[in-house]
Amino acid sequence: MRHRVIALLWRAGLAAALVCGIGLLPWLSRTDPALTVLKARSADRDPTSEVLAAIRSQLGLADGPLALLGRWVGGLWRGDAGRSWISGTEVTPAVLQALGASLLLMAVALAVAVVTAGLVCAPTLNRQGRRGRSAGGGSAVLAALPEFLTASILATVVGVQLGWLPALGWYGPQWTVLPALALGLPAGAVLGRLLDDLLPSAFAEPWALAAAARGLPNRRIAQQAVRRCLPGLLPNVGLFVVGITGGSVAVEQIFDIPGLGRTTLQAALAQDLPVLQAGTLLLLLLAAASTAAARLATRLLIGPALRDGTLPSLHRPTPPARTVQPFLYGGVLLGVVALGLPRDPLALDTGQRLRSPSWTHPFGTDALGRDVLARVAHGALDTLLLALAIGTVTLLVGVLLGLVPRLSGPLVDTVNAVPPVLGALLVTAVAGSGAGTPALAVGAVAWAPLATHTSALLRQERAALHVTATRGLGADRRYLLRHELLPAVLPSVTRHALLRLPGIALALASLAFLGLGAQPPTPEWGLLLAENQPYAERAPWAVLAPATALALLGALAVSAAGGVRWPRRRRAAVAVVEQPARARELVGAE
Repeated sequence: MRHRVIALLWRAGLAAALVCGIGLLPWLSRTDPALTVLKARSADRDPTSEVLAAIRSQLGLADGPLALLGRWVGGLWRGDAGRSWISGTEVTPAVLQALGASLLLMAVALAVAVVTAGLVCAPTLNRQGRRGRSAGGGSAVLAALPEFLTASILATVVGVQLGWLPALGWYGPQWTVLPALALGLPAGAVLGRLLDDLLPSAFAEPWALAAAARGLPNRRIAQQAVRRCLPGLLPNVGLFVVGITGGSVAVEQIFDIPGLGRTTLQAALAQDLPVLQAGTLLLLLLAAASTAAARLATRLLIGPALRDGTLPSLHRPTPPARTVQPFLYGGVLLGVVALGLPRDPLALDTGQRLRSPSWTHPFGTDALGRDVLARVAHGALDTLLLALAIGTVTLLVGVLLGLVPRLSGPLVDTVNAVPPVLGALLVTAVAGSGAGTPALAVGAVAWAPLATHTSALLRQERAALHVTATRGLGADRRYLLRHELLPAVLPSVTRHALLRLPGIALALASLAFLGLGAQPPTPEWGLLLAENQPYAERAPWAVLAPATALALLGALAVSAAGGVRWPRRRRAAVAVVEQPARARELVGAE
C-alpha cells in the first residue's frame, strides 16, 4: 500500500510539473504573450504599447505567470478551463469536442492496427511457431512509411482521384477510414513484429507441446499462444493509444480533422495557454487511464502466476536466423549513398525542374532542378547517423529505467502524453532553436516504449519457475539480474529498439514536415518529403525516392533484428562441474 501511495504522488507531481511547465511556456521562450496573441487575432494591427497593454490587462498577464496558473487550476475544480486567448470562447467544450474526434479516430486506427498485426503474425500462427518464411519485409515497409506521406497519397488517390471515400473534413464515421489507415498501418506493423517475436517461445512451452500432442485444434492453440504473449505487449498498446490520440498532428492537418493533437499544436504555436494546458491535461488523463487498463488486463490474464512465481519463461535461447536479407537491404541502401555522394545536392538548374528519372538524374530532379539522388544520399548521412545515435541512447536509457519500474512507470506515462511536436516546442522554448533541437525532442520521448517493454518482460520473467528456483537456491539479486533476467529481456528489447529505428527517423521527418526540424537547404529526408509533397502528382519520383529510402531502412532494421541473440552460455550442469565453488555457494553447501 505504501508503494502505491508513493507511486501515485510521484505520478501526480510529474503531471503537475508538466502542466506548470506548459503554463510557463511563453515566459520560458522569452517572448511577449501579448504580442503573440495580437498577431494571432489581427496580424495587420500595429503592436503599439497601448494595444499590448490593453491585451495584457484583458488577459491578466500583468499579474505574472504564477497568478495565471493559480486561476486556471482553481477553475478546474468547477469544470472551467478558462477562455481562449485567441477566440474568447470557453475552452472546456472546444477541447472536449476535439477529444471526441481524436478518440473516434483512435478507435478506428486501433482496429486497423489489430488487423494489420494479425496479418503480420499470420505465418507464425499458421506454422505454430516453426521456422519458415516470414512477413518481415512487408511489415518493415509498413512500419517505415511516413504517416503524413501515406495520408497524402490516400487523400489524393483514394479520396480525390477515385472518389471512393471522403478526403477532407470530419462529418461522420466514413471520414475516419482514410486517416485511420494512415495511422493504423504503421502502428499495426510494429505491434505485429513485437508479437511475432514472442510467439515462437509461446508455442515451445510445455502446455503448447502437450496440447499439440493431444490433437487439439491448431486454431485453439494459436489463440492461447496470443493470450500468453499479450501481457508483454499491453503496456505498449497503451502507449499507442496516447500516441495516436495526441501525436497524429500531421494526419489531422492533411485531412482537416479537428482533433486534440491539432488543437494542442495550434494552441502551442499561438501561445493560447488555456487551450494548450487543457489539451495537455486531457492527454495526461488519457495516458493514466490507458496504463491502468493495461495493468488490469495483465492481472486478469496472468495475475495468479505473477503472484505465485509459477509463470513459464518466454525466453528460449535460439540460434540467430540465417538470412541474406540484411545484407541485401543494406547493400542497396549503401549503393544509393555511394552513387549520390559525389553529386552536388545544392546545385540549382531551373531548366531541369521536375525532370523524370534518366541516366543523368537517376532519381529525377525536384522543383528547383536539384538532383534527387544527390539529396537523398547526402541526407542519408544526417538521417541515419542521427537516428542511430538517438536509438542507441534511448535503448540504454529505456533498459536502465525499465529496471526500476516504480520510478519509470509514472515518468513513462507523463512523457508519453507529450506529442513529439509539443515536445519540440518545449525544447525550443527552453534550449532555443538549432540543429540539435529535433534530436532532443525525439530523444526525450523515444525511450518510453523501450522502458515499458523492459518492465513488462521483467515482471513476467521474475515470476518464471527457473528464476524462482534459482532464488530458492540462494542466488542474490545481482546474480539473478546478470545470469537470468538480462539474458531473457535484452534480446527482445534490442530487437524492439531496432524496430523503432525507422520510427525515430520518421519522427525527425515529421518535425521537418511541420517546419520544426531541419531547415532548407538541408537535404534531410523528412525535409525532402515536405518540400516535394506538393508536387507528388506531377513528380512522384521526388517523393518516392526518400520514402523508399525510409522503407529500406525499415526493412534493414527488421531483418537485422531477427539476428539479435544473447550469447549462448553453458548450462547449469556444466557450471557445477567446472565451477564447484560457485555452485556450492549457491546451494548453501558452504
